Amino acid sequence: MRLHSSLKTLAGCSIVLSTAVFPFTAMADDYPNQDIRLIIPYGAGGPTDVIFRQIAREAEKELGVSIVPVNMSGAGATLGSRHVKDAEPDGYTILGGHDNIALSRIAGMVDYSYDAFEPVARVTQTFNMPTTYPDHPVQDASEIPQYIEDHPGEVKFSMIPTSTDHFFWMQMFDAMGIDTSDVKLISYPDTTEQMSALMAKEVDFTITNAACCSSFYEDGTFRPLGVAHSERLSGSALENIKTFHEMGVDMESATSRGIFAPKGTPQEHIDILADAFEAALENEELRTTLVNELGSEPSFLAGQEYRDFLSENEANLTRVAEGIEF
Repeated sequence: MRLHSSLKTLAGCSIVLSTAVFPFTAMADDYPNQDIRLIIPYGAGGPTDVIFRQIAREAEKELGVSIVPVNMSGAGATLGSRHVKDAEPDGYTILGGHDNIALSRIAGMVDYSYDAFEPVARVTQTFNMPTTYPDHPVQDASEIPQYIEDHPGEVKFSMIPTSTDHFFWMQMFDAMGIDTSDVKLISYPDTTEQMSALMAKEVDFTITNAACCSSFYEDGTFRPLGVAHSERLSGSALENIKTFHEMGVDMESATSRGIFAPKGTPQEHIDILADAFEAALENEELRTTLVNELGSEPSFLAGQEYRDFLSENEANLTRVAEGIEF
């Protein structure tokens, strides 16, 4: 009797446990069921911040939960990327990053690159442009080599060490046959300082893109000297900017922005996120804003295609880095 009673009690507990466990499991698999934190490893108001906020606002409609942008700048954008790398791989903490993930490893700032994350999707590409002040004698990028030859050791290029603009100059110098010993690379801590230096004519050239500077092109504060792309950009302020290919310079350079999750994030969560961001980029109003106001082309890639792109991207950056002293 006592044994029978105990078995009945155990069976009862088993039923209670079952009803407790199964709803919990279902809830855990019902992704997403809470807000998602999007870590942006740059300050508020910059092009990376603005672009990711615009896209996230549309993607959250597909997910049914809020995507909460969190600016986490510092340590050359590695503070934010490290935070996501070490986060719980549950799909509720993701990174809005770009080429700087690979650049930081190449420069020896960190010991990880794209392979420390689960790539979710590439969302945009923003093509870069060498830029000067309005009354500078150089009219387009093809004239830069001759200008350097006429002023050896005097021409100043601004850059943020180990950032995309640093790599851009090295790539451009190689494509144009410019000897780095004939130019001066001037370091600045951030883009704002570079813009101020160009306005003050402290440097000859800096790197910009339409995401940060379209208003400066329109009001004549800056003069873009070409776009490192095979096709001209869209938008009234951009359509007249010649491409490098039109100038006979075989070079393309873009900042490729994408979403990354911590290593080990379930594939089904990755797929759900990728689908949401792909759907977001199909919104015509968002696409118009990205192209005409932020100078960035919607350029979705996911799955193996995105992984292949990242591998090629890092290999190209590594080749460029061979001529850089860190």
